[in-house]
Amino acid sequence: MREFELRPSVAQELLLPTIKPRVELHRNFIYMILHFPALRHAHSEDINQEIDFVIGENFIITTRYDSIDPLNKFSKIFEVNSILDKSNIGDHAGYIFYYMIKEMYQSLANELDSIKDSLKEIENEIFNGKEREMVTAISKVSRDLLNFHHATGAHKHVLKSFESAASGFFGESFSFYIKDILNEYYKIDNSASSNIESLQELRETNDSLLTAKQNEITKTLTVMAFIILPLSFISSIYSMNTSFVPLAGGENDFWIVMGIMAAVGVIIFLVFKGKKWL
Repeated sequence: MREFELRPSVAQELLLPTIKPRVELHRNFIYMILHFPALRHAHSEDINQEIDFVIGENFIITTRYDSIDPLNKFSKIFEVNSILDKSNIGDHAGYIFYYMIKEMYQSLANELDSIKDSLKEIENEIFNGKEREMVTAISKVSRDLLNFHHATGAHKHVLKSFESAASGFFGESFSFYIKDILNEYYKIDNSASSNIESLQELRETNDSLLTAKQNEITKTLTVMAFIILPLSFISSIYSMNTSFVPLAGGENDFWIVMGIMAAVGVIIFLVFKGKKWL
């Protein structure tokens, strides 16, 4: 660390993860902490991946506490381009950071595209009559979007602070690249907001369909209860222990009573059907 003249406090912070993202401007470098969600490419239980950037005039240091696929990809491409002498990306390390962060935001865009595909599948399943199964699926996507929003929520303020620090550190000519980074963030933020709105609409639609189905079931059970009630009443009359029960004891009395009950049931059913209660 002496080679890069890092302050002991910064060197100490690089050893352990930090909860709060931030930017610090030092004499010969900018220290920045960002967290990125990794919904599909997490290599540990923690889906929020931290990257610490130490950006100097002629060097850039990144500290990670997990394997981060976009950075690994960028590192390989940068190494190949260096070997082939095709890495003419600028005259200071700020440009390396620019392309690095662009790669990270492209990865986030891919994550959101994956969520968008999941929402489309959920929509299809909802209208295929699988509303109950989609309750869990919607909850899982909601959790992913919540984690995504939580991880990227602080990026705007951190990048704004970086814009102020980097403009003075690297010069005004670098301002264009910083604004481009901010634009990439805004694209991600807008896409995430769009997915959240779509998810909310799907949740409301799914809840409405579930409620409609439950109402239909309740209505059917209520109608069945109304049909059975008079039949139970007739049955209870003929089970009374009295000296005289109409039709009881006569020839074919059982079938006559059953016929009466069937006729009453059919009449009630037709009445409900005529009133479109069924």
